[in-house]
Amino acid sequence: MSEPTFVRAAGAEVVSDAPGSLITLLADSAGFTTNRATLRSGVFGTPAHFHTRATELFFVLDGTLQVLVNDELHSLEKGDFLAVPPRVPHAFGPQKDSDADVLVVFTPGMDRFDYYRLLDRVARGEADPKEIAASSQQYDNHYVDSPLWRQARADAA
Repeated sequence: MSEPTFVRAAGAEVVSDAPGSLITLLADSAGFTTNRATLRSGVFGTPAHFHTRATELFFVLDGTLQVLVNDELHSLEKGDFLAVPPRVPHAFGPQKDSDADVLVVFTPGMDRFDYYRLLDRVARGEADPKEIAASSQQYDNHYVDSPLWRQARADAA
């Protein structure tokens, strides 16, 4: 029988993939991976990507989150929820002139915390960005080009 997962905020590990972008690591199990993304206004957010095995769930705790799903842009506000199934290209970042605080859940989980730690090391100059691309199969994170997303993020900066 599985045990409940209980994480106190004060004990959670926090990493950063860019200035103004914090990722609070909450739970990483076979059933789900959960983090809290705290994104300050002007942060790029994530590049367009997809997952082959996991559905990614977003629940906006505060602020406004700009999201790319396939080739459409959406604004999610406090209390809004989005589920992105496997193989659907998506990206997210704070809406222009807004912060965004988001609960992010992957199901099934897959030991993704080391991916966030890699992003943190790259942001601090302690790892080569090529390691991110090399880890795409391991962490089921496959980047794609999206001119629409690049333009949307340039407009949000």
